[in-house]
Amino acid sequence: MATDQNVDFVLRTVEGRDIRFIRLWFTDMLGNLKSFSISPEDLEEAFDEGVGFDGSAVDGFAHREESDMLAFPDPATFQVLPWRPKESGVARMFCDIKTPEFEPFDGDPRACLRRVFRAADAKGLVANVGPEIEYFYFADSKVPRIVDDAGYFDLTPWDSAHELRRDTTLTLEKMSIPVEYSFHAESPSQNCVELRYAEALSCADNIMTARLVIKQMASENDMFASFMPKPFSDAEGSGMFLQQSLFDHDGNNVFWQEEERDGLHLSDLARSYIAGLIKYAPEYLMVTNPTVNSYKRLAGHPNVPGVACWGRRNRSALVRIPTYKPGKPLSTRVQLRCPDPTCNPYLGIAATIAAGLKGIEDGLELGPELLSCDADLSVAELRKKGFTPLPRSLGEAADAFEASDLMRETLGEHIFSYLLNAKRAEWEEYNATVTEWEREHYYAGF
Repeated sequence: MATDQNVDFVLRTVEGRDIRFIRLWFTDMLGNLKSFSISPEDLEEAFDEGVGFDGSAVDGFAHREESDMLAFPDPATFQVLPWRPKESGVARMFCDIKTPEFEPFDGDPRACLRRVFRAADAKGLVANVGPEIEYFYFADSKVPRIVDDAGYFDLTPWDSAHELRRDTTLTLEKMSIPVEYSFHAESPSQNCVELRYAEALSCADNIMTARLVIKQMASENDMFASFMPKPFSDAEGSGMFLQQSLFDHDGNNVFWQEEERDGLHLSDLARSYIAGLIKYAPEYLMVTNPTVNSYKRLAGHPNVPGVACWGRRNRSALVRIPTYKPGKPLSTRVQLRCPDPTCNPYLGIAATIAAGLKGIEDGLELGPELLSCDADLSVAELRKKGFTPLPRSLGEAADAFEASDLMRETLGEHIFSYLLNAKRAEWEEYNATVTEWEREHYYAGF
């Protein structure tokens, strides 16, 4: 909700820094960033009355007969865009989408995450999330041609993205988005930026901003940044790992307990939260991994989850428990390793936090750990050990999603139905598409 203090700050900054264009940002249900600009003269009215736009022009928002929508800028998200000129500058704010009756729009992903955040808040809990975003730099946008052969943490002359990562980090920090780490990831041309944790809604805003900044900085350096989960069959794909924790209203991390049990300083509440993430993973996977290509990343690599499980040092676990640092209970967290950067961060974070909270509500107990010695077992072998396999395709994920009461309740009927229909259509189109692999194997063989 806009406060007078935040509004006054924005109005003074716009006047004092010669801001001539205010970009209003929001996302469609698939996570595509949308924007239109208003002038400073219209800004004060926008805070009070919203800015009307045609919702029927945004996929999944509204039918033509009910197309009027209002965008209400959130003054707490105001930032000047540092890559635009200082004279006649440009700023942005994320928006909450409402109906002409000033009611929250059922199809607004940001409103969906706010509902989940408030549900946690009503239980005395504050959900914090820190994303680790992987992506590739390529030579152009037409063909995925790699620009280096570097690997994990390499600092070498052939890591051509070193200066680009630096520029990206500095730009994000100019927009008040702190970067914990940036480094070259495992595959050639693959990079990673890890953002400092923030409250769930701010984290999703930060992810949307980071995706744009990464692409913007790449373009300015004659490169192309891609968040495609699996561009190459023979190289590891890109994930978007989510570090999650819960705090109480006094600032205490409720995942941590001083007494060690099973080698972990995890509270019963944390264990139930993890159990929820594990139990409902098949149901939310279509949200966190929403494309056909997402499941190419999840198939057959030792560093990605194939079953719903938890582990410590095992990076093939769905939920990994980072090592506790003595004297730092606030850093106690869980790392969800299945999401990828094509997901809508508002919906992905909402779905996974809801799963964890459901685990707490139901008092779920944490099952057995997936040990490192089991990392090379097949999914069939892991199933025999009692671990539930994750969906292996977008079609399987859509089936699990459709049967989920939790996802229907969390996302609301509007978003739930749209996502299900859109992903069913995507899967059908993919199944009807003849690939180069098929031509190579079948064209001359029969």
